[in-house]
Amino acid sequence: MIAYITLGTNDLEAAGHFYDAVLAPLGYCRLATRAHEIGYGTAPSPDEAVNIPLWIMRPFDGRAATAGNGVDVAFTATSRAAIDAFHAAALALGGKDEGAPGLRPAYGPHFYTAYLRDLDGNKLNAVFNQPTT
Repeated sequence: MIAYITLGTNDLEAAGHFYDAVLAPLGYCRLATRAHEIGYGTAPSPDEAVNIPLWIMRPFDGRAATAGNGVDVAFTATSRAAIDAFHAAALALGGKDEGAPGLRPAYGPHFYTAYLRDLDGNKLNAVFNQPTT
């Protein structure tokens, strides 16, 4: 349904450093670096086409990037520990806490997530929604 998402930044170099570290625990990596944008996704196998579902970029209109009220980009995580690492990396690099890692029973008995803001105020979270053994 969604081909890709873009999030604006006012400092592409700082945003790249932030997203490289924050997305790594979730299994995502930088797949493209261009003059005005950086793309993230999962590393493709040799026979797959590169798919880049997340772009961090300077706005095309040249104005300052601002965070959208009500916008939240949620990433799939492979474990609760990955979410803990995602959140810790973000805070260590200047991200802001919007909800510490933990269960959110209102969304289901196994819904484990953490919410944060990136350096430009974009809201992010990571979700693991499976029973643990």
